[in-house]
Amino acid sequence: MNRLSTPATSALLAAGALIAGALTAATPSAAATTPASFEQRHTQGFWTAERMRSATPLDVTATPGAKRLEVSTSATPTRIAPTAAASPTAFPQAGGAWTGGGAVVRTSGRVFFTMGGRTASCSGDSITSANGSTVITAGHCVKYQGAWHTNWVFVPAYDNGNAPYGQWAATKTLATDQWAASEDMNHDVGYAVVAPLNGQKLSQAVGAQGVLFNGGYNKRMYSFGFPAASPYDGSKLVYCSGNSGKDFLLTKDHSLACNMTGGSSGGPWFQDFNEATGLGTQVSVNSFGYTFLPNRMYGPYLGNEAKAAYDKAQTS
Repeated sequence: MNRLSTPATSALLAAGALIAGALTAATPSAAATTPASFEQRHTQGFWTAERMRSATPLDVTATPGAKRLEVSTSATPTRIAPTAAASPTAFPQAGGAWTGGGAVVRTSGRVFFTMGGRTASCSGDSITSANGSTVITAGHCVKYQGAWHTNWVFVPAYDNGNAPYGQWAATKTLATDQWAASEDMNHDVGYAVVAPLNGQKLSQAVGAQGVLFNGGYNKRMYSFGFPAASPYDGSKLVYCSGNSGKDFLLTKDHSLACNMTGGSSGGPWFQDFNEATGLGTQVSVNSFGYTFLPNRMYGPYLGNEAKAAYDKAQTS
């Protein structure tokens, strides 16, 4: 993987092994007045199959803020049930193509956007919400280095340039207040509200996974995404599975053995995942990896901060 770095973290932290594109490194903006949402405008027809395929991998490096806010982990769990819309696979799995079928094939997808004038990609997931139109992803997949990404679309069930359920254009993208203000790695969570397509809302077309806030640590976990950096090419849904832990270094994130690469950022982490149905309870997203700890992925704890941003998204 390519590694971009700031002087403070070049030997420590490669965050977001998961966007696809190309950027130069810069220090994230820390303006406390940065809005936590962005009204999107979409150029119809911009994301052709070839343009989606050519959104190449980028590793994003971010520095956990010196004044990093702690994640709230003691609150009462808040669970949102899944919305209804195979064969078992290996556990644990450090990274391989998902062949189990089920709902996760439809609810997860690639995210495409313009960043700094260049095309890029992440991953995302359709989650149950009041508006039936909410996608969860990583914070750096909606805003990075002080700028909100534009031309943002979600392509559920992406398949090598094909969009079997269409391209869902965002009308608004949001992030936790902490990510919007200072790009705090503890709160690398973003959301998008997408417009209806062909007379349907997103959850009507592809279903939506359940989500759990303040659910605790050390769970049996499944992670999904569309990694696009070698040895992957972004053409298919990939998964990792195993017993998760907790980051003991710079964040309060979940930790999972996983070799997914650039493009997988924002892909969902599930506990209580049913391999036969492809349904689970989402508790995190792919976020970053440490340079000196290869083949391990980290994902933010969905606490009160992520719940607050979710509530803004689902009522938008």
